[in-house]
Amino acid sequence: MDTTNDAILGGRLKLLQPREGHRAGHDAILLAAAAPKAEMVLDLGAGVGTAGLALLARKAASIVTFVEIDPALSDLSSQNAARNGLGNDARIVVGDITQDLPIQIDAYDLVIMNPPFNDESGLQASPNASRAQAHIAAPTTVERWIARASRHCKQGGCLTIIHRPEATLPILKSLEGRFGAIELLPVFPKPDAGAIRLIVRAIKGRKTPTQMLPGITLNDKDGKPSAAAERILRDGASLFGD
Repeated sequence: MDTTNDAILGGRLKLLQPREGHRAGHDAILLAAAAPKAEMVLDLGAGVGTAGLALLARKAASIVTFVEIDPALSDLSSQNAARNGLGNDARIVVGDITQDLPIQIDAYDLVIMNPPFNDESGLQASPNASRAQAHIAAPTTVERWIARASRHCKQGGCLTIIHRPEATLPILKSLEGRFGAIELLPVFPKPDAGAIRLIVRAIKGRKTPTQMLPGITLNDKDGKPSAAAERILRDGASLFGD
């Protein structure tokens, strides 16, 4: 696989990733920034390991298990963990999230996920197989990923998701009966624009009511990164302050 050697988090994290296909972006860093500190973390659909490695680099996690269906991307996540000095804290699993996985049940303090979110019926799939697999979703994708998270998250553990705002209702329906204390945080590209992403946090087994939180705006009206975005995307700050 032809790869590029990139730096994120202000240079604190070095990533090998495919030159073509699915590449790390703001979503993975926002996902990591939204997650609370945890001991054992499960990163579902980990790609090259960006979100989980960002947690480890920020010392917000002790051990991360990276689950990815694409063996080539899993290999890159293993290499990325090693080249950032995080290899002892990473567990690499090649597996399909819709199938049984060789990992512990009811064991993880935190599960993070960035599921595929483009409707397969309304979008032409990318000719790059890896990119298509990472981005194209079936109608049941959200529910199946959340069911997988619930199976492996321990009681009282946290699930953190980044998705599109259009998925709000499917996410809430899939969380019902599994997770509560739901927090919804929209991500805006600039002032006075609609949200482009939704961050969701929920606690397994809780029944506390859902909260809609003030969102984060990535850029000012001139297109320059906001101070909040710079703290998160470059400095590795926590989105929730925990």
